[in-house]
Amino acid sequence: QVRLVESGGGLVQAGESLRLSCAASGPIHRSYAMAWFRLAPGKEREFVAAIRWSGGATYYANSVKGRFTISRDNAENTVYLQMNSLNAEDTAVYYCAARLAAPRDSLVVFANYKTYTEWGQGTQVTVSS
Repeated sequence: QVRLVESGGGLVQAGESLRLSCAASGPIHRSYAMAWFRLAPGKEREFVAAIRWSGGATYYANSVKGRFTISRDNAENTVYLQMNSLNAEDTAVYYCAARLAAPRDSLVVFANYKTYTEWGQGTQVTVSS
């Protein structure tokens, strides 16, 4: 079983940057995909970004495209989310998730939280305006 532990959350001012980390332990299969979701008060869980463990193909929500970058370090079994130009709407608990991914999986599949089998405990990101 894969265990995911997020870190890096905190309180920042609007316009500032933050980098989240997700350390994975356990059997990381090369077909895995890792993703970030976020949950804000009163809102539904929202897909942020995903990355294939093998090959590194990335997928982004339109709301963060151009501001956030997802990356991975296979040697360290860690996925990162670099968040730039943060605004108040980015305030949420950010969760790391993992799933086995098929080669044909598209953004629609990656954005569906129900397809993920492992989840971290979340890390709070608060952006003050």
